[in-house]
Amino acid sequence: MRLSIHAVGRMKAGPERDLVARYLDRLAKAGPAVGLEFGGVTEIAESQARSAEQRMREEAQKLESAAGDSALVLLDERGRNLTSRAFAEYISKHADSGTRGLVVAIGGADGHDPALRAKADLVLSFGALTWPHQLVRVLLAEQLYRAATILSNHPYHRD
Repeated sequence: MRLSIHAVGRMKAGPERDLVARYLDRLAKAGPAVGLEFGGVTEIAESQARSAEQRMREEAQKLESAAGDSALVLLDERGRNLTSRAFAEYISKHADSGTRGLVVAIGGADGHDPALRAKADLVLSFGALTWPHQLVRVLLAEQLYRAATILSNHPYHRD
């Protein structure tokens, strides 16, 4: 199954970008052993609309069209809190059921459009705190790599 990240906004140069690259490189190397292919990161420009509702709607349209027929996971502070093992199992179940692609989407500063949240296969939270987008990318990249190691019984993850 192909794992991809779609994010509203651009990742600037700096230590966060380096960390994301490190974990995504590890994912690209570890994933194929468990049937996971890393499909890359797609960055979507932030909407310039006047209202938050319109910005979320425009960003959702771009995310939805970019995701195509892939399963969609949205990162949102109001989402479900899963353990790393449960997230890995979620990914594995999709792969085992024949899902061809899974997209994890990071929304813009206003969050995700409610209509898109309603369509998502999973709305996932990294906690109730608000995280800067650069750190969310680091957390997501690490968790995707961790999922691959969990599925391959690698000792990286310890319960």
